[in-house]
Amino acid sequence: MKTTLTALALSVLSATAWAQANPVGLWRTIDDETKQEKSLVRISDAGGVLSGKVEKIADPTKANAVCEACTDDRKGKPVVGMTIIRNAKQGDDKELWEGGEILDPNNGKTYRLRMKPLEGGKKLEVRGYVGPFHRNQIWIRVE
Repeated sequence: MKTTLTALALSVLSATAWAQANPVGLWRTIDDETKQEKSLVRISDAGGVLSGKVEKIADPTKANAVCEACTDDRKGKPVVGMTIIRNAKQGDDKELWEGGEILDPNNGKTYRLRMKPLEGGKKLEVRGYVGPFHRNQIWIRVE
């Protein structure tokens, strides 16, 4: 009986740890220059494919911003509610999610995407890149 309870407890802890060590959830993005909160992005999973939508913009003066610089179906659309992460999947390295794209609504450019949970899933390293050029951001888990 003790063995069964121990195994059950370990499996619950393992599932909880895995759930936190993946990108699914609500994240606080941080501005590269000011180091202040920029937005909240919710990453969700649909059949192993991750996407991320902007839920809130921290600066109230930009709450109604639209992506004028976008060149795809997001052009002229509100940034709040916009899907900025598309088609990311878990890679061969089980600690990475990649293969998708991320949009910077400030300049309308899309970049290849790599995400890696850090500190047991409390933080998320988000890398947008084109060829050898990249930019990393650290996002903070909200939930």
